Amino acid sequence: MPDQRLLRGARARRTITRHAVDVASLEGLSGLSFGRLAADLGLSKSGIQTLFATKENLQVAAVEAAREAFTDAVVRPAEAASRGAARLRALIERWIAYAETPLFPGGCFWAANFADFDSRPGQVHDALFRHQRDWRGLIAGELRYAADAGEIADLDADLAAFQIDAVLCAANTALRLGDKDAGDKVGHVVDGFLTPPR
Repeated sequence: MPDQRLLRGARARRTITRHAVDVASLEGLSGLSFGRLAADLGLSKSGIQTLFATKENLQVAAVEAAREAFTDAVVRPAEAASRGAARLRALIERWIAYAETPLFPGGCFWAANFADFDSRPGQVHDALFRHQRDWRGLIAGELRYAADAGEIADLDADLAAFQIDAVLCAANTALRLGDKDAGDKVGHVVDGFLTPPR
């Protein structure tokens, strides 16, 4: 019997966090509340509060659920490509698909939430920016690998990763505003970093 309760609790937690991600992609993590989620999902407010205890815990759980969904949609499929330039291109292609056919109703979860927490210290801030640091680190790692392998010209991989991430954030906004060419623009920018050495 206790095992069944644990399983039900885990299922409920997954359902709640996934819905929390969708809400936060539209209204931001600050818009989450136990009452709102209870009403949306037909659950009891006290039941949700029992699972998460605090709003901050709920927000962090939503960030982690969004990160896992992003990893499944963008990072893992790209790992089939060879390291270096090919994998970076695969990551960017998967990211463009993630933004063009949104995984979340509000588009990019990260773009919807960074600005609200960039100057607010705490667990939510740390979880959001850990994702951003890891994403940029992944891009920089593939750029470094490509440069070391002689596939591309030598470059400052951390700076290039910062620039690529900035272009991706701009593309997300452009896509939300109806710019159908935003993905192609990202491709052109990334190609500029992947020029072979002379």
